[in-house]
Amino acid sequence: MLDQAQTRTVVVRNDAQYRYEVWFGDTLAGFAEFRGSGAEIAFIHTEVDAEFSGKGLGEALIRHAITDATAREQAIVPRCSAVKSWLDKHPEFDAQVVGKGIKR
Repeated sequence: MLDQAQTRTVVVRNDAQYRYEVWFGDTLAGFAEFRGSGAEIAFIHTEVDAEFSGKGLGEALIRHAITDATAREQAIVPRCSAVKSWLDKHPEFDAQVVGKGIKR
């Protein structure tokens, strides 16, 4: 059974503002900014409002962003410490990450 947070959480890609957004109900709860397009995407900053701390929104946001970038066959450049930390815990994405599976 889904808890209340899961049923009210949506992550979307907002290309106009170069970020993925996590929404909790009708409220923007956080975002992950990115730069680049085409073959590469660099995540430069991620934040979730303190009001939503402990609800798993950061996890949902980063997982969606990384999964979407992988589906788009983009190389991932984790300049943001939150994204880098998340990727360190999820080696299944190493093949898509510059500095891990992608050497330059």
